[in-house]
Amino acid sequence: MNILIIGSGGREYTFAWKIAQSFHCDQLYIAPGNAGTELIGENVDLAVDDFEGIGQFVIDNDVELVVVGPEDPLVKGIRDYFEADETLIKIALVGPDKIGAQLEGSKDFSKVFMEKHGVPTAKSRTFTADSIEDGLVYLQECNLPIVLKADGLAAGKGVVIAKTLEEAQRTLKAMLLDKQFGEASNKVLIEEFLDGIELSVFVLTDGENYVILPEAKDYKRIGDNDTGPNTGGMGAVSPVKFATKVFMERVESEVVKPTITGLQNDKIDYKGFIFIGLMNVDGAPFVIEYNVRMGDPETQVVLPRIKNDLVELLVKAADGKLKDYQLEVSPNFATTVVLVSGGYPGSYEKNKSIQGLADVTNALVVHAGTRQEDYEVLTNGGRVLAITGMGDSLEKALEVSYHGVKNIRWDDMYYRKDIGKDILRLQLD
Repeated sequence: MNILIIGSGGREYTFAWKIAQSFHCDQLYIAPGNAGTELIGENVDLAVDDFEGIGQFVIDNDVELVVVGPEDPLVKGIRDYFEADETLIKIALVGPDKIGAQLEGSKDFSKVFMEKHGVPTAKSRTFTADSIEDGLVYLQECNLPIVLKADGLAAGKGVVIAKTLEEAQRTLKAMLLDKQFGEASNKVLIEEFLDGIELSVFVLTDGENYVILPEAKDYKRIGDNDTGPNTGGMGAVSPVKFATKVFMERVESEVVKPTITGLQNDKIDYKGFIFIGLMNVDGAPFVIEYNVRMGDPETQVVLPRIKNDLVELLVKAADGKLKDYQLEVSPNFATTVVLVSGGYPGSYEKNKSIQGLADVTNALVVHAGTRQEDYEVLTNGGRVLAITGMGDSLEKALEVSYHGVKNIRWDDMYYRKDIGKDILRLQLD
C-alpha cells in the first residue's frame, strides 16, 4: 500500500516512523516533510493546503491511504475536496470534513456543540468587536482568573489566562480591536477558569465506533514551572498518574460517548482523530477544547506506546470498520522533550547547524522544524526537534530523553528542564 502523510512537523515525523514499521506500507510519502522524514520515506514538495496538487499526486502515485496531520487542511476542507472527485472519493483518508473540523476551527462552534450534547465544559460567552462594550462589562462579573480564547486557529497561542480585571480588559481589546491573532480573534470567548490538572485524551473514530488511545499530558508554556507565554508544546508524558481507571471511565461515559453521539445526531460524518483537551477537576472531567487531529508533541509519546500495526488501525477507521477493534498498549512510560530555537514563541533565527544527531542512540529523535542542505541538518522553525525516551518508569523514560537532549546542540538552543517533574511529585504524594 502506498501512503501519503500530509504535514511537516514532529507529529508527522512520528506518524512516518510508526507507519514505516507496518508490513502494509510499500511506499511512504510525506508532503512536505522535513529533514528527518526524508530518511524514512520520500518527501514531496507540496503545501498542505494545495488540494489540487495533493489530489493529482495521489492519483499519479497510486496512493491508497492519506493521513492528514495538521488542522489547517482539515479546516479548509481537504476531505470535501476528495469527496467531490469521483476518483479521489475512493481513497481512504483519515480526517474529518470541513463541518466536523469546525470543532477545532471555531471555539464558538465547539462550545455550542458541547452545550447542545451535554458534554461538560466551562461556562463561557462569545463577543465580537461590535459587542466589545458588553464584553468589558461581562468581564466585571467574572471571577478571577479569567480565560480569553481567540475563536479561530492561532497555532496553539490564542489563549490568555488573565489574573486581573485590567489584564482581561486589555487582552479583550487587543484581540478584538487590534486583531492580535488576526482573523482568529474576530470572535473571542470569555470563559470561566477551571482549577484542576490538565491532560489530553485521544480518540480515533470511524463515525460510529471509536478507540481511545493512550492519554498524555503536555507542557504548553515556554518556561520551567509553567511560566511565560504559551507555545505549541514543550514536552509531553504518557501515561498520566491522575488519569485513573475510574476517571477514564468517566471520560468515556461523560465526554467521549456524548461527543460521538452528538456527531451522529448532527449528521456529521466524522472519520478521524478527536483530540480532547481535558481538565480533571477533583476527579470530574471538563472539556477545555476539541482538536480534530493528533496533538504535537503528544503524538511523540502516544504512538510509541501503541503495539498495534498503525496502518491497519488507520485503514479500519477510514473504512468504517473499527467495531470490536482491540487496541494493545505498552505499559511502559514515554516522555518527550522539545528543543526550540532561542526566542520562540516570539521571533527566532533559522538555518542554525544542528550537531550531535548521530550521538543519540537510546532515544527517538523526532524532527520537526528541520531541513537539509548539502548533507547538513539545519533549524527551520521554532520547535526544531523532540527527544522521546521510553522506560518502565517515568524516571527512566525522562532519563533517556534528557540524556539524548545533552547530545544535541546548535547556537541558541533552548528546552525546558522540568518536563514530567510535576507528575513525579504526584507519585510521591
